[in-house]
Amino acid sequence: MSATRRISIDPVTRLEGHGKIEIFLNEEGEVADCFFQVPELRGFEKFCEGRPVEELPRITPRICGVCPEAHMMASAKACDAVYRVELPLTARLLRELQYNIFFVTDHTTHFYALGAPDFVMGPRSDPALRNLIGVIGKVGPDIARQVLQCRAWGHEAASIFGGKPVNPVNAIPGGMSKGLNEEERKRLEEICRYMVEFARSTLNIFHYAVLGSSEYLDIILNGPYRLRTYSMGLVDELNRVNFYDGKVRVVDPEGREFCKYDPADYAAHIAERVEPWSYLKFPYLKEVGWKGFVDGMDSGVYRATPQSRLNAADGMSTRLAQEAYEEYFEALTGDRTGRKPVHHTLAIHWARCIELMNAAEMALEMVSHPAITHPADFRTVCEKIPQEGVGTVEAPRGTLTHHYVADERGIVRKANLIVGTTNNHAAICMSIKQAAQGLIRKGVEVNEGLLNMVEMAFRAYDPCFGCATHSLPGRMPLLVRVCDWNGTILSEANRT
Repeated sequence: MSATRRISIDPVTRLEGHGKIEIFLNEEGEVADCFFQVPELRGFEKFCEGRPVEELPRITPRICGVCPEAHMMASAKACDAVYRVELPLTARLLRELQYNIFFVTDHTTHFYALGAPDFVMGPRSDPALRNLIGVIGKVGPDIARQVLQCRAWGHEAASIFGGKPVNPVNAIPGGMSKGLNEEERKRLEEICRYMVEFARSTLNIFHYAVLGSSEYLDIILNGPYRLRTYSMGLVDELNRVNFYDGKVRVVDPEGREFCKYDPADYAAHIAERVEPWSYLKFPYLKEVGWKGFVDGMDSGVYRATPQSRLNAADGMSTRLAQEAYEEYFEALTGDRTGRKPVHHTLAIHWARCIELMNAAEMALEMVSHPAITHPADFRTVCEKIPQEGVGTVEAPRGTLTHHYVADERGIVRKANLIVGTTNNHAAICMSIKQAAQGLIRKGVEVNEGLLNMVEMAFRAYDPCFGCATHSLPGRMPLLVRVCDWNGTILSEANRT
């Protein structure tokens, strides 16, 4: 490749973890190539080896402070499979209730703090104002109070379930570590009712701030933000969106069902490859094969985003979310049934708001179930000899799979994790390159606002690299001290 100029976006902003974008221009000033790099080495699979498998629902949530509940639930489900145990009804309800409340909290964070600044403030606005503070100033303090309350109450709910607001560890093999009493249930019901109304307000804000702007609609529909890929998501027995359980359904770029499989069979459908310029792997559909960073029917690249979940499903599981789902597809494809998939990358933000509503409604439904406070039905004791198990949930940013192989003593011999962002890695790289090629042209000034519009292609996926060890390539600054019992330094080594 002959390139005369290199543009680096390092670090990429508004994400968890670290990533950078390298854009190479040719002699004419056009984008010759573009790379999204994750300069972190993920090692959690190795951390899991040699551990008792029942410890993993406590260890793996530490992968990420953004979505610990997702890793906890996937891990607990994998442990259920390792011990071949069926959850009692109350345990299932408690897990799904907690998970849907978490989904509301997580989607709220991304929409208002990470995604909304680009649309509410404008993609080329002053970067000093293109943030949560700027959004609050524009939409008003009442909305800000609602966002903060939703977040605070979401963490309060996590404390009710798991004893603390972050990194709960209450999902265990066979169920939950504790049940709910009626007082806790009533408080959770209050929180869930608030979240339904908050979701309604969020959809209204999206309609006003984004869909009500012809400029933003033009960017979404006609900008360089569209990939025709396969779509993946968990669905229930009626092919409706489900975040906690179900089968994995994949539809092709035309919306036809490509495959539908039990999570335990994921390895028969998904393969992973590596590239020399990134520590993050690239999953793809085995049956189609890896054809490179291209989209279309013949490419094995798929996406597992909120939009992909809507594409893969035949509908939502709650009334208000279903109404929003139908409006979404009618506006973007002209078909209310959702059978024509949406491929507009920036419309993932809209799909995320619809999922927020679905999760809030599902949580309210579950917290009112008469079995939710059963005093002794929240766990089944695991008694079978451990073996191999897979657990899958929909993390907010994509399908999350935990796969453990344990010996007869329950010691983990092998672990594999395919996290939500990893599923979308190839598509993220393609979306960034597509945006760069569409925006950076000969004679166009490459300024901060334009580069932010390149980042918008990345940001729509709500990527999270907390599953990495944050170990940069090469040498890292490091100070090691060995102290005795009273803190006296015995020896010291320093690497710069």
